[in-house]
Amino acid sequence: MSSIFTDSTGALSTTFVSLLSTSQIAALTTDDLLGINTAQVQALSTRSIAALSTSNFAVLSSANIAALTTKQIAQGLTTDQIVALTTAQAVALTTAQIALGLTTDQVLALETADLAALKTNQIAALTTSDVAVLTTDQVSQALTTAQVAALTTAQVAKGLTTDQVAALTTKQVAQGLTTAQAAVLTTAQINLGLTTPQVAALTTANVAALTTTQVNQGLTTDQIVALTTAQVASLTTAQVA
Repeated sequence: MSSIFTDSTGALSTTFVSLLSTSQIAALTTDDLLGINTAQVQALSTRSIAALSTSNFAVLSSANIAALTTKQIAQGLTTDQIVALTTAQAVALTTAQIALGLTTDQVLALETADLAALKTNQIAALTTSDVAVLTTDQVSQALTTAQVAALTTAQVAKGLTTDQVAALTTKQVAQGLTTAQAAVLTTAQINLGLTTPQVAALTTANVAALTTTQVNQGLTTDQIVALTTAQVASLTTAQVA
């Protein structure tokens, strides 16, 4: 299988690749892209990256995806290309690419299968702004319990919206939410976000981790009624004082 990026004399220079026009990039075939190496990928301008068709983008290797600079990701990748990401490509993204490259529009464009495939350290690399734009479907249908547990306290307290909190499944709450995360939930996230089934799904350790402010100013009457006997028993005197 031939590729314009390789020939009998070796690979095209990065300088040559960097000079390719967007029309030349757009005319490439998938066979052409199968021969591109990581150095050549990094030589592509952001406009060249954006000019790649979704079918061509989808054939880039995991190594090529991991080689993209944060500038190429932030200024080059289109939302259509993000949608075209394979799960293998999504998993290949580095934490630096996620933290410093992905824009909120790109995060919003991630398909649930790609989001669900992300490793826990990749989830933890999302900015609070990225977390805040996740749709309720992305939260409830994509995030695994391990990914929920991987959210940083900053992502939970400053990223999750009340709608996103309400979208968490009882399984995500019961098996994913950590005590550190429970302790940083805002009163708004508790009384406007958590549903009574979610409150009942909290582990006793999570209930015990709630601050007095969270208990007294966060929990609504209906949420207090929804507490199980085991959860009530886990409350300390300081929490209910």
